[in-house]
Amino acid sequence: MQLQTILNHVQRHKGFCYKKVVLVKKRDRDTLEVELQPRRKCRPLCSGCGQKRPGYDRERQTRRFQFVPFWGMAVIFLYAMRRVDCPDCGVKVEQVPWAEGKNHLTTTYQLFLARWAKQLSWKQVAQAFRTSWDNVFRSVKTVVAWGLAHRDLEKIEAIGVDEVQWKKGHKYLTLVYQIDQNCKRLLWIGQDRTSKTLRDFFRMLGKERAAKLRYVCSDMWKGFLQVIKQKAPHAIHILDRFHIMALLNKAIDKIRAGEVKRLKQDGHQPLLKHSRWCLLKRVWNLTKNQSIKLKEILKYNLQTVRAYLLKEDFHQFWECRSASLAKCFLKTWCTRMMRSKLEPMKKVVRTLRSHETLILNWFEAKGTMNSGVVEGLNNNVKLSMRKAYGFRTYEGAEVALYHRLGKLPEPELSHGFC
Repeated sequence: MQLQTILNHVQRHKGFCYKKVVLVKKRDRDTLEVELQPRRKCRPLCSGCGQKRPGYDRERQTRRFQFVPFWGMAVIFLYAMRRVDCPDCGVKVEQVPWAEGKNHLTTTYQLFLARWAKQLSWKQVAQAFRTSWDNVFRSVKTVVAWGLAHRDLEKIEAIGVDEVQWKKGHKYLTLVYQIDQNCKRLLWIGQDRTSKTLRDFFRMLGKERAAKLRYVCSDMWKGFLQVIKQKAPHAIHILDRFHIMALLNKAIDKIRAGEVKRLKQDGHQPLLKHSRWCLLKRVWNLTKNQSIKLKEILKYNLQTVRAYLLKEDFHQFWECRSASLAKCFLKTWCTRMMRSKLEPMKKVVRTLRSHETLILNWFEAKGTMNSGVVEGLNNNVKLSMRKAYGFRTYEGAEVALYHRLGKLPEPELSHGFC
């Protein structure tokens, strides 16, 4: 079987045929150079309008296009581009089916690199296929741009909004996810954590799609709350239990740290030493040693113990069967907390009271929508950043996260290479 036959089976190009194939031996890597020619009486396509036009002339210099490697050897397409005389666009270089514009990588090779970039880091992909990091980045960028242009944004009913730090110095990314039961993906990335950033997302989504949203999950940041209220007033806005319990855990940790210092200054035994995770974890997640440590701590009348018991009591709030019962429980629990004389816990109570309506929306959604999915996707975002050892530019972070978490469609190939 000839190499031309294999290439026609793998990647056939309408209006063109493979001619001569030459093996070029080099020190670092052997290369297969494949010459392409247009078929007879096949008129070129104008790169401006995409219509068949009469030829004008041909470039003297042969262009080189990199294709998917075969048997460890690089494959290069050689073709002298024709120019067309288009009555609408003027004299233009022809449009070829294996590459776009002036790109020296074939579309097939770009998709091949982009698919491997989902499994490995960009640097590892470049090393494995003996190409440059820039080629891998451009390939992923091209595939992401195609996927964003062809993705389906209809039937989005639930979204989650959160932010992730991606650089030192309080540099944040605003992330919006689709968290429907049948589809969980990254919808949008914005630079910085501002009200304007989230408005840009709703501008991209459009008024009609925003009106169809049923649920929105977010944290308690004021900027997000205001924008969601303006842009999606009909959606049920949910403040999830994850963020509320995180507030309580931060308050307990602050009380514990203050009490540790106070006990040390008064000359008492370090009762709370190595007790942080004993107080922050749920009981069934404790290790054997942590369970023993927690039982010892609960014997003493400490501020930390009182705060821990009140926090554990709050878990009953999520077990209420209706919003009315939950409202009564929240009112009683907040009253007890305000009498506890624990200032960090009282601060949490004031926050809960100011957001009571949004917290009770959790019961309106019957517990089916929560930000647990959002936090899980955030972990994948952080994993992608660690895998890349950080992103130096916002563009790199945006492309990588869309590629890994956006579930974007990809162009179809006539042959699977991986």
